[in-house]
Order: sequence, then structure tokens, then C-alpha cells
Amino acid sequence: MTTSLHLKDILGRGEFVVAPGVFEMISARIADRIGFKALYMTGYGVSGSHLGLADAGLVTYRDMVERARTIAEGTATPLIADADTGFGGLLNVRQTVRGYEAAGVQAIQIEDQEMPKKCGHTPNRRVIPIADMCRKIEVAVDARRHADTLIIARTDARTGLGLAEAIARGKAYAGAGADIVFVESPESDDEFKRVGGEIEAWLMANMVPTGKSPVVSAERLQTYGFNVAIYPVAGMAVACAAIEANFLYLQEHGSNEGSPVAAYTMAQLHELMGFADVWEFERRYAEV
Repeated sequence: MTTSLHLKDILGRGEFVVAPGVFEMISARIADRIGFKALYMTGYGVSGSHLGLADAGLVTYRDMVERARTIAEGTATPLIADADTGFGGLLNVRQTVRGYEAAGVQAIQIEDQEMPKKCGHTPNRRVIPIADMCRKIEVAVDARRHADTLIIARTDARTGLGLAEAIARGKAYAGAGADIVFVESPESDDEFKRVGGEIEAWLMANMVPTGKSPVVSAERLQTYGFNVAIYPVAGMAVACAAIEANFLYLQEHGSNEGSPVAAYTMAQLHELMGFADVWEFERRYAEV
């Protein structure tokens, strides 16, 4: 699908964006139908669903850009996508931005971790020097071919180096040209408030229940000065719990009949997967 909606215009109008995490096409199709202003392709979710591996720098540029292309082509909602560290040095960053942009991604998130990177809500993350990340941002900004493409600069400095360093980096990244600044894993409501009050840029917050940060409502985040809130595991976490519960019921009872886990009917699955279009095509061209 193609969309005439642009995340840049939505943010420019002052609208707050809540973006659920999508990680494959079932989650993407469901989220797309609900009416969110943006979707967030989560690296954690892609690493887990595509490879069955931890989000620890094991997914490649090719893994991620192809997942992004599939999601962008199959949905009509603006897509924000995790691009890890840009998958290498400055030349890699340029290729990443151009590839993601061509795939249909509207906002590309690049972080300041050393390679291999780690999930932002895990320990032992290390960051590169500020000057090196600023150079990556400059390359990313210069690499984009469309004015509507947004560059998101994420810093993981809070956990290892403290909030003051994370805020300083956020300011520097905005100065280097990042459209959106993302300070990963503040550890209190007051820390979110400080980030919002001290960094002059569009700001993104990461809401991960049971992670390092408290869950702050969209309304409060907006009053603090934030513009986007992503919920990377909002779909994945409940899907895992539901699948496990239903499989356990099946193992115990030898049938799904009577399972208390909510489930789509086959008719709902057919509709979600687009079988109506297939049947209409067959009616027009295949039936004799």
C-alpha cells in the first residue's frame, strides 16, 4: 500500500503520536486497521520473530530493511523503524537511510551504542563518543532523498553515564540535525519531565512495562514536551502470553474447544489476510 499521510506533517500540526510496536505482518495489519497515527517496527520484535534471537545486534541490515519494506507495502499508516546503530560506520549509515527510505519508512531511528548493540532495557550498554554520533547524524540527514523523511537520534547513555550525559547528548544530536531525539530508559517520571524541559526538539519516549522506565501516560508525556510515544512490546508481549496459554490448554485437553483464551474465528482470519480480494479475483478471472 502507499500512504499520503506524512508523520512530519502530523507532528508539525502538534498532534501527539502513539505508535504500537509491530514485528511481522499480522501485528502490522491489525495495528493498521485500528487507526494509529504511526506504527513502530521494533528491532527487538523482528529479532525475536524472524530469527528467534535476542536483540543483541544479531539482525542484519538486510533482515531489517526487508521486514520494513514488507510492513510499509502492506499498511497505510506512517512507519517508524528501528535501524540500530546504522549497521556500521558512516558509509553503512548512508546506505541504511537510503535503503529504509526506499522501503517506505518515514522515520529512521539510529542509536549511539557501540556495536554490537543491545536492547535499551538490558544492562551493559556502551555508547560511542558524542562527536562520532553527531557525524552519523550529519551523514543520515544528508543521505535522505525526501524532505519528509525524519531522522531519530537515540542515546543509550542514561543507564551507564547518567541522565545529565544523556540530556547533553540529546541536545548535541538535535544540533547535528536530528529531527527527533530519543533518550532511552529514563528511570522516573521526573526524569522524563527533565528530558522534555531541557531538549529543544521533537521528542520520543519508549514505554516498556516492566522495563527500566516507568509507564507514563500519553497525556503526561505531552505536557512534559514529548511528541511521540512508542510501545514496542504492546503486541508481542500479549501475543506470547496468549499463544502459550492456548497451547498449554491444547496439550492438557487435547482440543482447543472450551479454551478461555480469546481467539479470532477463521472468518476473521480470512478477512485480516485479505482473502476477500483473492475470492473476488477468482470470481472475475478463474471461474468458468
